[in-house]
Amino acid sequence: MKVSYDTSKNGTGRSTGGLTVSNSNWTPPPCWYAPLWSPKEFEKKTEKEYRDTLNYPGQANYAKRAVDEYRQEYKDGKYKDYNKDKQGDGMWWGAVENPAEPDVLKRGSCNRLPFWADNGEKPKVENAIDPKILAGLAYQQIKVPDTEVELNPNGPQTVNLATWAWLEKATFKPVSVTASIGGGLNLQATTTATPVALKLEPGTEDADLHPASGECPIKKDGSIGQPYTKGHASRTPPCGITYLRATSGKASYPLNATITWKVEWTGSGTTGGHLPDGVFGAEQQVTVQEAQAVVQSRSATGS
Repeated sequence: MKVSYDTSKNGTGRSTGGLTVSNSNWTPPPCWYAPLWSPKEFEKKTEKEYRDTLNYPGQANYAKRAVDEYRQEYKDGKYKDYNKDKQGDGMWWGAVENPAEPDVLKRGSCNRLPFWADNGEKPKVENAIDPKILAGLAYQQIKVPDTEVELNPNGPQTVNLATWAWLEKATFKPVSVTASIGGGLNLQATTTATPVALKLEPGTEDADLHPASGECPIKKDGSIGQPYTKGHASRTPPCGITYLRATSGKASYPLNATITWKVEWTGSGTTGGHLPDGVFGAEQQVTVQEAQAVVQSRSATGS
C-alpha cells in the first residue's frame, strides 16, 4: 500500500524536499510497516517465492530450508492457510522502504517478518504507519521558494555604507503537503511550513548586521525588509548589512540568506503537533569596494 501525496498547496521552488531540519536530531522515518497484502495476495506472493527458490538452479540447501520455514509459518504454523478465512477482515503488513532515505542500511532497518492486523487495528509495532509518520513523509515533500535577496546597490557594495536587503511581498507564504494511506486504515496527515524570518550571514566578521541578530522578520504580506529609496543612504535599513572591509582583487564575500520555516502538522483523529523548524537558503557572492574607488570612478566618467 503506497503513500499518496496531495501537493496542490505545495511551493513552486526548485528545492524539492529542500528544507533542512534545524537544531534537532529528528529525521523522517527511513522505513515503516503498512498493510500490503490481502490473504489471497499474500498466499500468491509467498508460494511464488517458495517455488522460485526451490527451482533455482544450484540453490543452496540452507536457502531452501529457510524459505520452507518461512512458508510454513503462514501456511500451517503460527497462522493457518494465510488467514484466508479472514479475507476482507484485515491485511498482512510488511516493511516499506522510504525512497527518499539516502542511507541504504537505514532503509532496510525495518526487518520484521510480515504480520497480520485486523481492519482498524493499530499494530503495537515500532514504525507502524500512523499520522505522525505520514506527517514526516509529507515534510520531505515540502517545496519552498528559492532565497536570493535583492540588494541595493545592485552590484559592488561600498565600505561603511549600508547595504539594504529585501524580498518582494507574497514571495514567502505558507505551503503544505498532505500524505495519506488507505488499506483499511484511511489515515492522513497535512504538514504545513510557514516562513517566519530571514537570517543574513555576511560571510565575513568585518560587517555589521541590521538588525544586530541578522534575523529579519517576515511581514504579513510575505515581504522582508524594505527596498532602498533615494535619500535614505544615511539611514539604517530594517534589514541589511554594513561591510567594514573591502574585498581584494577578484575575491568576494559569500552572503548566505536563509529562511526559517515553522513546521506543524494535523492528522486523522485530531492528531497533530509541531515538527522541527526547517531552513532553506542560498549563497550569493558580494564584492565590496572602498568609498575612494567610488569617487574616483565618478570623477573618471565626469559625473
